[in-house]
Amino acid sequence: MKKCEIFSSLKVPCTSNIVLRLDGRNFSQLSRKLEFEKPYDIEFVKIITESSCQLFKEFSPRFIYTFSDEVNLLLGEIPFAGRVEKIDSVLASFLSSAFTREIMGQDKFKEKLKGTKPISFDSRLIPLSDQGVVEYFQWRQAESWRNCLNGYSYWKLRETHSQDESMHILHKKKSSQLHELLFQKGINLAEMPSWQRRGVGIYKKEFEVEGINPLTKQKVKSRRKKIFVDWELPRFDENFFTSKSMLK
Repeated sequence: MKKCEIFSSLKVPCTSNIVLRLDGRNFSQLSRKLEFEKPYDIEFVKIITESSCQLFKEFSPRFIYTFSDEVNLLLGEIPFAGRVEKIDSVLASFLSSAFTREIMGQDKFKEKLKGTKPISFDSRLIPLSDQGVVEYFQWRQAESWRNCLNGYSYWKLRETHSQDESMHILHKKKSSQLHELLFQKGINLAEMPSWQRRGVGIYKKEFEVEGINPLTKQKVKSRRKKIFVDWELPRFDENFFTSKSMLK
């Protein structure tokens, strides 16, 4: 029967950067069930960020980028000898478990989760060149910005309009028109938190730490890399990734 496992030997190309995108399954239903604040619920963002940190600790990617219910990993050392089935299935299940454990630990969500379907993420694997990595994360960050613009526009309209009316007003509106709509309602997206506009990044950052020299008993300073959660991401460009040694 082993020969029936037709994709079990499929491996990632060894000369490419590997990005993995994990997406929450049916998270719009989960959002309604748990009554997340709109357009952003900071508790949800903290939960998916902490879950992503656990993923970082387990698999040591070079970079994780998350917004909405999406988690993107730029892998470092490729796990499971590069076997695509294993990478996709294990990382998706790991994130599903980590997210479930985190959200179940929140009293405000725990009761509402009773009777809901199990939380799950899907996964896809994307081999990229160095330039492709930059362009990929720019693409996802642009999507984060669109989510921000559309989310604020829709939920601001819902304060005075029905769902159908809101969708009708927004239909085929250009970005400039949405900005004007929000401006008239007293909202300037440039003043919204950076993580809402550009997402959250997780990577290793060098910090200065203080310790004691065991021989001299004197205080000494050294530099160590630790996992850093960046809530103030810049707009992605090549310099962002090269300056943090994220490219091969």
